[in-house]
Parts: sequence; structure tokens; C-alpha cells
Amino acid sequence: MSTFLSYILLGLSLSAPIGPVNASQLDKGIRFGFWNAWLLGLGAMAADAAFMLLIYFGSAHFLQTPFMKSFLWTFGCFVLIYTGVESFQKAKGIGSSTREQGKEAPAKSFTQGFILTLSNPLSILFWLGIYGSILAKAAEAAKPMDMLVNSAAIFIGILAWDFTMATLSSSFQKFASGGFLTFVSRAAGLALIGFGLYFGVQAFKLLFL
Repeated sequence: MSTFLSYILLGLSLSAPIGPVNASQLDKGIRFGFWNAWLLGLGAMAADAAFMLLIYFGSAHFLQTPFMKSFLWTFGCFVLIYTGVESFQKAKGIGSSTREQGKEAPAKSFTQGFILTLSNPLSILFWLGIYGSILAKAAEAAKPMDMLVNSAAIFIGILAWDFTMATLSSSFQKFASGGFLTFVSRAAGLALIGFGLYFGVQAFKLLFL
């Protein structure tokens, strides 16, 4: 049981650092409410699961080729900057009597979370390191069931963090002032733009240096 809990904590620790998904979840919860923020997190989890499957079946090395890395950095740059600019532009007026909640299709929130994570090469590196070590440990112990249980524990931790972020961000929508909501949403947008620019720099280095 202690090992299971340790992997849940690992999932929480992987999700907690501020990054594109957290910034986008914060903005989604403020603008559209709990469900859209949580669905974005679930989309990110689906991309995490895709990475885990690729690593399990030994295909992750393809994602580490220079071509794929440059493609992912470039695509991630575009997605993050576009999302950040959209968030910043739509921040004005949040908290007024006319709420945006329910105006974005759930599928769009889910897809955005999936693309944000899938186009992030840092996610690939995380899962290569973390999940690769889980596979090695399971192989050493010759217990495939341990791998499944530990993988499930990691996802429980990620799911718990996504639920927390969705609850926190949607609570801002209900209780915070309009000016504060606008400030937080614009800050989230700027954070996304910042991550996008970082991705762009990495793409430039791979392509031209």
C-alpha cells in the first residue's frame, strides 16, 4: 500500500509544477467553469496515456528523432501562443453578469488539453524518465501486474490534481471580483505565450544551430 501511495504522490508531483496545462486550466475554469477546466485536464491525461503506451511498446525513440522534436517544438509554439493570445484578448469583461460558462463545447476543451500535452516535448522526456524507470523496475521484479498497478496510481494522482485545479479555478469565477478574474486570466494568457516563445526558441535551436 505504501508503494501505491508513493506513486499517487508521484502523479501529483508531476502535475503540480506550473506549465501550459495548469495555466490553461486556470483560464478555462475562470471563463467557462468547472467542467471545461476538468475536461481539459482529462484531455491532457489522454495524451499522457498515449505517451505511456508508446514507451511500453518501445516506440518512444521515434519521438526523440531531430525531425519529430523540431516538429513538436514548432507545433507546440504555435498552439501555446495562439491559446495565450486568445485567452488574453477574451479576459476583459470576465466576472460580469453575462458569464461565458457553457459557451465552449466540451469536446473543444478536451481536444485542447490533448494537443497541449501531445505537442510538448517536455512531456515526452518526463514519461521517458518516469515511466521508463517503472518498466525497468517491473522487469527486474518480473511482476507485470506491479507495472499496471503503479501506472494506475500515477494516473490517480494526476486525476486528483486536475480535479483540484478545476475546482480552484471555477471557484475564482464564483467568488472573486471581475477585476481580479481579468488579471488572473490575462496572467494565464501571458504564461501560455511565454511557454510558446520558449518552445519557439527550442525549435529554432534544433533547426538552425
